[in-house]
Order: sequence, then C-alpha cells, then structure tokens
Amino acid sequence: MNLKQIPVGPLQANCYFLFNEEKKCIIFDPGFEGKRLLDFIEQEGLNPIAILLTHAHFDHIGAVEDVRDHWNIPVYIHELEKDWLLDPSFNGSAHYPMEPISGNPADHLFTKEEKVEIGPFTLELLETPGHSPGSLSYYIREMNAVFSGDALFSSGIGRTDLPGGDHATLIESIHQKLFTLPDDTVVFPGHGLSTTIGTEKTSNPFLV
Repeated sequence: MNLKQIPVGPLQANCYFLFNEEKKCIIFDPGFEGKRLLDFIEQEGLNPIAILLTHAHFDHIGAVEDVRDHWNIPVYIHELEKDWLLDPSFNGSAHYPMEPISGNPADHLFTKEEKVEIGPFTLELLETPGHSPGSLSYYIREMNAVFSGDALFSSGIGRTDLPGGDHATLIESIHQKLFTLPDDTVVFPGHGLSTTIGTEKTSNPFLV
C-alpha cells in the first residue's frame, strides 16, 4: 500500500490518497483545492474508486464535488451526517467568511460498525462520535493504520464546541474504540502529523 497526505484549505485539513501497486485509489476527506487534488491524481496516474469521509465539516468536504464529478466515483459517509453535504448550516461553512459549501447527497451511507470491501481495500469502520455525531475512523488492519478524522490528533483531540459536538462522548470514543487498537497502530489524523496509538495513550495531555 502507498499513502500520500496533502494538507488543503485554510485549516490545512489532511486529504489522504491510499493506493495499491495497480494504482487503484481511495480518497479520504478531499477538503479544498480541488484542482490541486485532481492534478496530483493525474500526475501519479491514479485510478480513484471511492471517496471516504471521516465526517462532514466544511474543511473536509470542500472538494468532494470536484473529485466526484471528474471521476464519477461514489462518496461514503455516516448516515447521521447525510444532510451535512447539502446544508452549509450543518457543515459549518455558513458560519465562516467564505462561499457556502453545498453539494449532492452521498452515494452510500454507513449505518453501523462493520468491515467493508471497496475494490481491493478492506476497511473496518469505527464509530467515533464526539467531534461530530457521525464521525468515523477507518482502520486498515493490513496497514496497521487508522484514519481518525478529527477525533484524535498528535497530542490533541477534536474540538467539541461545534453543533453536535460532545466532549464526554469524544473521550469515550477514543478510549473505547481507538485505544483498543494495537499500540503500534499508526494514526493518520484529520489535521497535523501522524502519531501512534501507544504514543497518545502515554503522552496526550487530554487523555492521560
């Protein structure tokens, strides 16, 4: 497996490209800078097959339509945030000095924790609400890695003062879902640098 991390937009949200040797690719959280993301896909010769969203705050969905329309690929999201792609008041863009973000509905809604296969990729869904009601983390066992969205960061956790956020719920999500993964699991967060589960267990000031 190959992985490319590209921070995008005013909040530098991480967009991730995960691809195999045959260049089949899934895209996590195309937040902004659609042309830049499309240019990267072309330059690398990737063949995108799906967009997976950890959650639907504006900084993680701003380029969804650019990428989906260009490649005609499906978008996956948790059902609790299905309306957020369409409504700027839900995704938060209406509350910032920017062009409101709204698009089309997701093509597939996740409703529970399960193992899913998308092309050659096998992912285990972890419901990790608290930052937002439908926050998902994607665990890829063969990579020993989890894409945690804005639930868990290196030395930090997601903010919970936005609509739908809840601090106690987020702490429970981290301890009951993410911290049950092996300590050497690499965490690829929605912002900032990667870390490991073991590192965050022992040194994250919000969790120790």
